[in-house]
Amino acid sequence: MSLIRPFAGLRPAPSRAAEVAAPPYDVLSTEEARARAKDKPWSFLHISKPEIDLPVGTDPYAAEVYAKAAENLDKMLAAGVLTRDAAPCYYAYRLIMGGHSQTGLVAAASVADYDTNRIRKHEFTRPDKEDDRVRQIDALNAQTGPVLLAYPTAPQVDGILAKASGGTPDADVTAADGIRHTIWVIRDAAVLSQLTAAFDAMHALYIADGHHRSAAASRVAAARKAANPKHSGAESYNYFLSVIFPHHQMKIMDYNRVMSDLNGMDAEGFLKRIGEKFSVQPSAAPVKPTKPGEFGLYLPGQWYRLNIRADLIPTNDPVARLDVSLLQNHLIAPVLGIADPRRDKRIDFVGGIRGLPELEKRVNSGEMAAAFALFATRMEDLMAVADANEVMPPKSTWFEPKLADGLVSHVLD
Repeated sequence: MSLIRPFAGLRPAPSRAAEVAAPPYDVLSTEEARARAKDKPWSFLHISKPEIDLPVGTDPYAAEVYAKAAENLDKMLAAGVLTRDAAPCYYAYRLIMGGHSQTGLVAAASVADYDTNRIRKHEFTRPDKEDDRVRQIDALNAQTGPVLLAYPTAPQVDGILAKASGGTPDADVTAADGIRHTIWVIRDAAVLSQLTAAFDAMHALYIADGHHRSAAASRVAAARKAANPKHSGAESYNYFLSVIFPHHQMKIMDYNRVMSDLNGMDAEGFLKRIGEKFSVQPSAAPVKPTKPGEFGLYLPGQWYRLNIRADLIPTNDPVARLDVSLLQNHLIAPVLGIADPRRDKRIDFVGGIRGLPELEKRVNSGEMAAAFALFATRMEDLMAVADANEVMPPKSTWFEPKLADGLVSHVLD
């Protein structure tokens, strides 16, 4: 079995992509999705968030929700809004956000290679979220939410994708947030073979976002294999929908922290405690860290630049040397008393897409007592953690731009 393979994608009909494309299912609440899909009968939100078509208050995990998703998919197929390619293809997918551009490959990735960790993970998953995706896949008999993957340095693949995305696109959508999504269908048999062989030569792929979707695909594959006495390994359920970008093009933004109190200390006492392990310098301007080991701290009306002592940064532990770990292990836990950032209500997280003004706003309003700005985790750090078969701390990465749902889906024949 190949690491990836082409597939006959389910896509918006020509000129219908703008009506269909939708934000990922997990970035909108039900209320937000209902507002976004109002007067948009062909929005993919009717498939990815089908509770919006049921009475307000419907449990999003109720059986009728998944049935509604299947009903809505059938409607879009019957109306010709979605059509399926006649033969297996790959698809070049370009994302443009402001001055940033990245071009990747839409492909079906091997569940077997996920199971053996050739497609590498860096997060724990929650059973309830896995269950949701399993039920969605089974109801639709399709995977509609792509897993975001990264491939290591591969100039040959970069070159093929650059050439494939040079002509007139098959879909071109600029979303409400200004992000442009462009798709090119790759049908040439020789190019398909080149891409498959180039990926087969790679030692690994890396999950950037989509751990629950990939875990769910693995569970669906295992169940269908067990129920299929003629299982061969070639069935489509042995693969999952993915978009794979070169790691050097991917953009991880900072994932910042805000605290509701200073653990009983005043600002002076708090800064004194921090000074035991960090240098502390007041700053007249907001502090956006420019290197690992550097942090911005905002207290009401004042920014500070923090740098952790070099001797506290481990060189041989890919998890402990992450900035999110350094801040947690040497400041948030020992100074603020927040040992479990997953569950402690005194800490919250702010994606870097919101900028430093959001940190100031949360503190100046009195809602929060302090905010920390972090240097963004690097893809090389994520890959090192995954290679070591370790798990990253919560809220370590914020990937932008986000993929769209609905532009290419993977049907399980």
